[in-house]
Amino acid sequence: MGTTAGAGALRLPGLHGYAVEFSPYCPGRVACAAAQYYGMAGCGTLAMLEQNEAGIVLLRSFDWNDGLFDVTWSENNENVLITCSGDGSLQIWDMAKTKGPLQVYKEHTLEAYSVDWSQTRGEQLVVSGSWDQTAKLWDPAVGKSLCTFKGHEGVIYSTIWSPHIPGCFASASGDQSLRIWDVKTSGVKLVIPAHQAEVLSCDWCKYDENLLVTGAVDCSLKGWDLRNIRQPVFVLLGHTYAIRRVKFSPFHATILASCSYDFTVRFWDFSKPNPLLETVEHHTEFTCGLDLSLHNRGQV
Repeated sequence: MGTTAGAGALRLPGLHGYAVEFSPYCPGRVACAAAQYYGMAGCGTLAMLEQNEAGIVLLRSFDWNDGLFDVTWSENNENVLITCSGDGSLQIWDMAKTKGPLQVYKEHTLEAYSVDWSQTRGEQLVVSGSWDQTAKLWDPAVGKSLCTFKGHEGVIYSTIWSPHIPGCFASASGDQSLRIWDVKTSGVKLVIPAHQAEVLSCDWCKYDENLLVTGAVDCSLKGWDLRNIRQPVFVLLGHTYAIRRVKFSPFHATILASCSYDFTVRFWDFSKPNPLLETVEHHTEFTCGLDLSLHNRGQV
């Protein structure tokens, strides 16, 4: 991933970051979903950050009356984002507006912990995952959910669209499973007993429609081939506390990054005999959010 010497830092006093997402439109621009008091109480903030010659600067921010746990960029408007919150609601924000949010969708009955905007062209769909054990499908232009997906027997921590298959998403749950869903059938396609621990994160490989990775409380990352789920394709060990988020590289088929409650960010190449490429120890607290730039090959 190159050197980490170019790392910049910005402190947001009183806030703990839960998710960061690079803009698919503007290089160096990042949205951060944050919460007060480790998300257990207090308010939330959506912060828009940008890296320039001066370092990382805060462009603007929006406040919400509960903690914000995830954020996703619109795939059809460079100023629009959706966040999800501890009160079970989703918020649509427009960076071009001074006030916000544009709309609020409140259907989840417990914390909404994950939100993702579909990347396959021809549809504008959003999926959310909640501690109420359901995932919900949304069209941002429609005021209510299109469908509710039930089946998980624990908290849903992560819901991620396939970058390859329209209408297909994955979910990771406290019930120790990874599940693959098809919005056309509104049912689960595949249940993978991924770990013997809560699964906190999952992601799709950008170069292989059948490959996903999971990260769990057991400190391991596992790769899964949807055509044969009896055994993981790879197991990556090295973190010393629960893995909070994992992302595949947009530039390399076998490289991924993970962050953990052990305060570290780690980079891996699962094709190598010694897969751990680098351990970054810049943070002094739980590392919850992670993203890799689509524009700058080495930027995380």
